[in-house]
Amino acid sequence: MKNTVVRYGIYGAITICILFTLALTLGKSLSYSLQEVIGYASMVVSLIFVFFGIKHYRDTENNGAVSFGKALIIGLLISLFAAIAFGLLDVIYIKYINPDFSAEYYGHIIEEMRTTLPEEEFKIKLSELETQKELFSSPLMNFLLMSTTVLIIGFIISLISGLILQRRPSQ
Repeated sequence: MKNTVVRYGIYGAITICILFTLALTLGKSLSYSLQEVIGYASMVVSLIFVFFGIKHYRDTENNGAVSFGKALIIGLLISLFAAIAFGLLDVIYIKYINPDFSAEYYGHIIEEMRTTLPEEEFKIKLSELETQKELFSSPLMNFLLMSTTVLIIGFIISLISGLILQRRPSQ
């Protein structure tokens, strides 16, 4: 199991790094909304290795059988590789590559809220946003937020993959 988790975890981590880098270089002129969609799509694509890892374990290492619980654990461990890679990459991007990203993004959000919300609601949301801004200016919080996001998506994919791929040993 360990070899499968490490191999497919590394595949997922490499894939998410490549897709993140491609999105940065090719998507600079895109809107924040479209960049966000591309980011989530990158996460899902890199987590496809969860399915393939569980399938590989079932078919080649465990004589064609895997329980739902074992599949879920394998999937979560594979997801952890991609989650850590994405969290680290995001911190590197925000801290070193584009240190103005947070300020630019918050400026964009404020402008969007200003044009879409009534004045009273805007003031309330702006106050909430300012509190969040302080919280997410920390590299550790950025890492945790991005890693957790990938891990949650990985959990969902692990659940689905476990349900699809579970198979009892033949008697």
